[in-house]
Amino acid sequence: MSERLTVGVAARLSRYLQVLAQAKKMGKERISSQDIAEYTNINATQIRRDLSAFGKFGKRGVGYRTEALLEEIRQILRTQGQHNIALVGAGRLGSAITGSPIFAEHGITIAAVFDNDPDKTGERIGDLVVHSIDEIEPICRDRNIIVGVIAVPADSAQDAADALIGSGVKIIFNYSEALLDVPSDVNVHTSNPAVDLLYALYFHLT
Repeated sequence: MSERLTVGVAARLSRYLQVLAQAKKMGKERISSQDIAEYTNINATQIRRDLSAFGKFGKRGVGYRTEALLEEIRQILRTQGQHNIALVGAGRLGSAITGSPIFAEHGITIAAVFDNDPDKTGERIGDLVVHSIDEIEPICRDRNIIVGVIAVPADSAQDAADALIGSGVKIIFNYSEALLDVPSDVNVHTSNPAVDLLYALYFHLT
């Protein structure tokens, strides 16, 4: 598909992708729009409308082939293939992110880890050696990294963002509580579990 997805459609497709990836791991060969609705709290009619905009993937009363739909949505979201990301922060959160298999399942590789703590540089997190933040530019450019993940305390987050942006990164996932000041051509996605929980509670309790 050549035209750009709206933010709402892209957000919903990414949630469908999560459900489908998990369903495939559980050996579920077929899945219905109602199944997806139960896991995402998105109306089944909306799900069918989203998917029908990209072609005929399922049959009424039969549902969708899980693996086929998973691959179709990956292509729609352009997540097919291999994408390298840089992680800044080799602490507990950074180690958990690096050790998670979720990224690899979607063709995403943590290709480099950086930290500004000299005691952490040179250590290994899984298969990766932690590099000094001072090495970020040549490594990111050499490994074709345009996505960065920030997993550092809030008071270090802006410096981490500046280093990533200076290395050519255009997409940043911010796991700190800092409000980042970035150029207009850089996309920042901030994840805060407490805020996500409050959002969920609001809709559950009202």
